[in-house]
Amino acid sequence: MTAADGQDELEAQFAQWRHYVQRRPELRQSDAEELEDHLRGSVDELIGVGLRADEAFLVAVKRMGGLDDLSREFAREHSERLWKQLVLTSEIDSPAADTRSRRDLLAVVICAAGAAASIKVPALFGMDLEEDAALYARNLSLFALPWLAAFLAWRRQAGQALIGVMLALFALGAVAANVYPLTDESQSLVLTGIHLPIALWFAVGLAYVADDVRSSRRRMDFIRFTGEWFVYLSLIASGGGVLISFVFGIFEAIGIVPEEFIVRWLLPCGGMAAVVVAGWLVEAKQSVVENMAPVLARLFTPLFTAVLLAFLVAFGWTSAGIDVEREALILFDVLLVVVLGLLLYSLSARDPLAPPGLFDKLQLALVVSALIVDVLVLLEITGRITEYGTTPNKAAALGENIILLVNLAWSAWLLLGFVRRRTPFATLERWQTGYLPVYAVWAWIVVLAFPPLFSYL
Repeated sequence: MTAADGQDELEAQFAQWRHYVQRRPELRQSDAEELEDHLRGSVDELIGVGLRADEAFLVAVKRMGGLDDLSREFAREHSERLWKQLVLTSEIDSPAADTRSRRDLLAVVICAAGAAASIKVPALFGMDLEEDAALYARNLSLFALPWLAAFLAWRRQAGQALIGVMLALFALGAVAANVYPLTDESQSLVLTGIHLPIALWFAVGLAYVADDVRSSRRRMDFIRFTGEWFVYLSLIASGGGVLISFVFGIFEAIGIVPEEFIVRWLLPCGGMAAVVVAGWLVEAKQSVVENMAPVLARLFTPLFTAVLLAFLVAFGWTSAGIDVEREALILFDVLLVVVLGLLLYSLSARDPLAPPGLFDKLQLALVVSALIVDVLVLLEITGRITEYGTTPNKAAALGENIILLVNLAWSAWLLLGFVRRRTPFATLERWQTGYLPVYAVWAWIVVLAFPPLFSYL
């Protein structure tokens, strides 16, 4: 590496540090400038005694002295860099970390208990979990997600205005889930059950980015949080299945059948509490060097690429049409969302300064394959709507596939530019994080507008 290259990389690190510090609400502009002057002076001093520029920067961050708390936060946010190993090493045993850990534990216990109790509230009004399954299904996200948002808002010290917006969104979701006259056979009931959790998850996202709503980096952190949360929730569900098996087995061995307790208490209450606990686990493990979701994304990217390419070859070979009934539409939409998730989590773990490599080309092949599949599905849906008319399911699928088409198409174009070294990585990252509100808006449209638009069909 030449001296000029080393200086460019050092300036890129300073720019990243400056961007982070300037968006801290507790620091004024003058404080940020003084902090950077202090850091630059320390780096120059270390370079003068023989350290390389990148080494000097890392050591200078470690030497911030009374600013260690800020340095830890900076290291935690930029998890792809060595700052995490250098700065977070002493954090585990610090008194401040112990105090915060105990406060977080108390908060998550309160919020998890609230979520567990919420799912039993309908029973106070004569509702039954089995007889009124449809009501519970469309309100499921309202039992748990407000409590997860409350925990994150408390941890991020969200302002009153933002808390008011989140409360309004959850109240709007409650109205949409319970006011419309939807029958058990209604397609709109199923669409509400699918799209309401998506819409409300973005309310959780507001709580997560409460410390800097406008930051694209914080939005990317929320994407990473979502993947980690899903991984932890899946692990908790697996462990819960083992626990239920033991509960059933050991009590049955003494003549007690705990089926009533498991179905009416352990499963629903434990499931709601797990949603909050999974979020707490993601927050608690931020000091761990690696994150699971990006690692899994790198593992499954080549596998999904192979599956999509094989599907396209089989589709061309057989010339068979695509089934666009409800189950098939959901399956294809989930597949495209998974592809998008693999791309997002790979981007979230990538070093933004690293040059494009083989894995980036593999991601490009994955996105292009998904884009072709999306076009094929859109053509089938459009043909069916033209021939037989529209339904809530087909209209929702049409809109979702158009939204995914735009995202995938521009992602493919930006990835191509990045692989060819013509587009900076930051442009690709900003496109993904900036597009997120589109999904939230569409989810709310389906939940609020589709039932009356299709006469509650």
